[in-house]
Amino acid sequence: MQAYRFALDPNAAQEQALRSHCGAARAAYNWAVSWVTDSWWQRKAEATYGIGEEGLTQWRPWSLPALRKEFNRVKTTDPRFADWWQENSKEAYNTGLANAAAAFDNYAKSKQGKRKGCRVGMPRPKSKRRARPACRFTTGTIRVEPDGRHLTLPRLGTIRTHEPTFKLLTRIQAGTARILSATVRHERGRWFVSFQVEAVREITRVSRPDTAAGIDLGIKHLAVLADSTGEIHYEPNPKHLDSALKLLRFHSRRVSRRQGPDRRTGQKPSKRWEKANRERNKLHHRVANLRTDALHKLTTRVRAEYGTVVVEDLNVAGILRNRRLARRVADAGLGEIRRQLTYKGRRNACPTIVADRWYPSSKTCSNCGAVKAKLPLHVRLFTCDACGLVLDRDENAARNLVALATAVTTGTGVAGDQDTQSVSKPRGAVRKTRRQRPGRNTSRGGRADGASLPHPRRKETGDRRQDADAQLALR
Repeated sequence: MQAYRFALDPNAAQEQALRSHCGAARAAYNWAVSWVTDSWWQRKAEATYGIGEEGLTQWRPWSLPALRKEFNRVKTTDPRFADWWQENSKEAYNTGLANAAAAFDNYAKSKQGKRKGCRVGMPRPKSKRRARPACRFTTGTIRVEPDGRHLTLPRLGTIRTHEPTFKLLTRIQAGTARILSATVRHERGRWFVSFQVEAVREITRVSRPDTAAGIDLGIKHLAVLADSTGEIHYEPNPKHLDSALKLLRFHSRRVSRRQGPDRRTGQKPSKRWEKANRERNKLHHRVANLRTDALHKLTTRVRAEYGTVVVEDLNVAGILRNRRLARRVADAGLGEIRRQLTYKGRRNACPTIVADRWYPSSKTCSNCGAVKAKLPLHVRLFTCDACGLVLDRDENAARNLVALATAVTTGTGVAGDQDTQSVSKPRGAVRKTRRQRPGRNTSRGGRADGASLPHPRRKETGDRRQDADAQLALR
């Protein structure tokens, strides 16, 4: 499965049709959310009246077939859709209903402890001003035109592309690719289309298949690469946002001096505000495009050279909560680098090893294996107290990461718990535990502020607290 993304150049009528389809998807999503949650609140209200479980309003299902069946029944009579629902393709409404069904599934799995990551809240309606316009087409006429500069979508017709589509067209004509769906989206000031393609992809051999590389990501240097042959490469941090920050502040001040929109009073933005806001957004889009281009070039070059890549499991979301580092960490795109290295490695059948989050790569001496108890972030040189090694801390971390490539168990894809050196770890080098803040107990029901999940009922997994000894025993 592969995606091909192209920018579009729609005319005025086509852009209006694109916005109408995306608005229809958002309206269908909001209808599905309100239709399901209304029964939750009704059950909660009835429970306060003393009504028994048998007499409460029935749970409304949120599966896609159930939502689609109910929407088709009410769309001709509901005043919110009756006058205009025929103007758009059925795929627009199916997009909103499918997104709503997925949102409710994620919420239920998160409540039951079956979903990894942060806890997912109850689905909420999408705002017209904040929601990103998007619509997905899975049926109908979806094709790339033979001229390589146009494509055809259901109900939207033939739309000109801003860039040639020969890269996809050649594979379709050769029979090595088949389009499954197309998603139109408005972002960064223009319209894009993404084709989901089932493609036959040849495994390309990397230039150094027997060489492993450890990558330490940071801010001073975007990446420090150490390979198994002893070579060290420093990738400079482009700092695209810092270079544009002075001009961005100028545009932001100019926008603030104009008469902008006010939702509380219904005030409309002035023409001068809209013009200034477009110029500011254009600068934001340029920074984002430069960052994306730089990250793709870096990850493609790494994956075309090394057979095995070792990366860290960084808690980027936690780092972003540090107000001193948040802007530069977000500008570097550390989480995106790991994602691109992972999926580009699958194309070449090359493994990606993820070091354990608590593996002390910066605190461990790459020469003798001794582990420091403390190493503050402002200390940029690593000095080993055991062997006297003096080395840049990022280079030292990269050397430790590449050493994990030989120590990791084959096929697990996880490293960091292997004891490569029989050196005792000081107390400060082990994983620390943090107690849960009071008031965040998740034992209460989360549906409609206290209502329980529908049948089958499942007990929610609450946050379990473990002391430091138990944590170390599990490791």
